[in-house]
Amino acid sequence: MYNVKFYKGDYRTRQNKANMDDADAYVEHHFNSSSSATASYALVVTGSNASPTSKNWGRWYAKAVATFFRTKVGGDNGILVGGWNGRGDGNIKHTKMPAILLEPLFASNPQHADIIRSKRGQTDLARILVESIQRFFPDGGLIAFSVGHKYKESNLNDRGAALVGGGSEADYAEEVLKIAAVMLEAVDHAALSRSIRVVHGDNVLFETEVDEDALVVWDPERGLLNIQG
Repeated sequence: MYNVKFYKGDYRTRQNKANMDDADAYVEHHFNSSSSATASYALVVTGSNASPTSKNWGRWYAKAVATFFRTKVGGDNGILVGGWNGRGDGNIKHTKMPAILLEPLFASNPQHADIIRSKRGQTDLARILVESIQRFFPDGGLIAFSVGHKYKESNLNDRGAALVGGGSEADYAEEVLKIAAVMLEAVDHAALSRSIRVVHGDNVLFETEVDEDALVVWDPERGLLNIQG
């Protein structure tokens, strides 16, 4: 089973607390921002000392977000090791467990901002995060969540970037993590397996188990999901 704990305080403090709790994975949620209103890609920051697990986890998550929201992956196939000129590195590099800093959509992009504000968009982002955790940490354990910008003792008013049309990066990042926490803690660990689901909004229309090594290919022209193996 999965247990989720939210960590607060300055970034180093959060990481130290997660280390003391022997957390199995650490996630800090942000949204990206740019001077360009058309910036559009999914990115994950990993620490400058990131493990292969952190890098592979980050790349999988970024690709899943990009595929679902029909955008691109940024950085090096979805990840940026050590952050933007070191920015973001200190948020996660002090963890003793795999850690990723999420930048899935742009607060400065009007289309992305609408998704970020919507309950459906938040739920979709939470579901992708949960699926990434299940994939890379299938044995369950303690998952540490950190809301980017918010709850820092050194800057209590920080909320990150403003969303086009209203709202703040940190408040919506927190909403996504809250939804993800509920999803994770509801997982029946004994029943975990690789499955294919057809989802419409919040409703699962179809679900079936498939082999771990099966190749799953979507054919948009024929509207066909082909499972090979």
